Amino acid sequence: MHIGTLHMTSVRHRGGGPLRSRAVSRLLAATALLAAPPAWAAEQAPPTIERLDPAFAVRDATGEWLWYDGHNLTVEGRGWADTEQFFDRLPGRAKGVVPERVWELARHSAGLAVRFRTDSARIAARWTLTSAELAMPHMPATGVSGLDLYVRDGGRWRWIGNGRPSAKTTQALLAQGIPATEGRGESRFRDYLLYLPLYNGVESLEIGIDPGAEMVTATPRPSDRSWPIVFYGTSITQGGCASRPGMTYPAILGRRLDLPVVNLGFSGNGRLDAEVVTLLAELDAAAYVLDCGPNMTTAMVAERTVPVVTALRAARPNTPIVLVGTIAYPAGAFLPESRKPSVAKNAALAAAVERLTAAGVAGLHHLPGDALLGGDGEDTVDGTHPTDLGFLRMADALEPIVRRAVEGVSATPAPGVPAQP
Repeated sequence: MHIGTLHMTSVRHRGGGPLRSRAVSRLLAATALLAAPPAWAAEQAPPTIERLDPAFAVRDATGEWLWYDGHNLTVEGRGWADTEQFFDRLPGRAKGVVPERVWELARHSAGLAVRFRTDSARIAARWTLTSAELAMPHMPATGVSGLDLYVRDGGRWRWIGNGRPSAKTTQALLAQGIPATEGRGESRFRDYLLYLPLYNGVESLEIGIDPGAEMVTATPRPSDRSWPIVFYGTSITQGGCASRPGMTYPAILGRRLDLPVVNLGFSGNGRLDAEVVTLLAELDAAAYVLDCGPNMTTAMVAERTVPVVTALRAARPNTPIVLVGTIAYPAGAFLPESRKPSVAKNAALAAAVERLTAAGVAGLHHLPGDALLGGDGEDTVDGTHPTDLGFLRMADALEPIVRRAVEGVSATPAPGVPAQP
């Protein structure tokens, strides 16, 4: 399909003057992009269970493990198939179009997750990163560069182990002593979900199982659960500073709602850029969640929200859009100056939502930023980036509104684009 640059409609203030500024003019001039089919488009075929041929796996010299290439398994979170590197988050054609730092951060594998089935009693991983910088001063290596393994247990996803990086290339045992199921045939396989690093890129990934076990493709999602929630935001959205990749709020919501997730969080660079929103509009989504407030000034929120959302709604008339306010920074409970930025930005967002609604833009959902964290100051690393507790609280706040947004939604392709089978 082809979607050109989103056309930013000039929306008038109640006083009658057009909403235009240098920033909005720059948004209006965003470069046109030739869209490729979303990466999951090919996965809409009738569900099949496919055993991976062990002849194409790599057997350890010691005979301890049989290694399967992650490329050959179901990888969720890839919005586009035409990426420069397999585990990138933006298509290769975005290079030189989106801001340079956004492109660099898109090489990080935040939100990507490998799904597979196996009857192995042990699971290991061997992965090579794009950077030898494994951690940050305020975020551990397990979150920046590690892996995170979940198993489907009844009706929920349950954490069972993680991969702790020790070098640019690491081999790690993720889980062992996994009990056999009571089923036979296909029912003897368990479903697994392996999240990739949040603030590092992945060059290669292999998953190891017992040599006598089988590796099977993931259970296909039902057609009404195959459209992803697409998140666009800041370092918080990307996952700073979760202790492990499965603890970001997009990942938590994906598990709770049993929907795939595309994470387009870009640290310091979630600013409602038209070039990025143009790419968002290419994706068949269950909902868009826009969480860019922390990286924007009050003026940017006021100038960009209405034209960007209007353009996104024009491109995707039926896809819900969730607008998330800026977190209330914990220090602001005591320090008045720390409180002012979030208060001003949240007021600007609320005013923008009011204007959009008055203009007849439907399908909008707004969550004020004050509702995101706990208010006790105990849920961030540095006064901005959530801990695991903070992300859990954000997911708790967002879940009702996102659940309402996606209930009963079957994604509708952009105008002129055939529906997926």
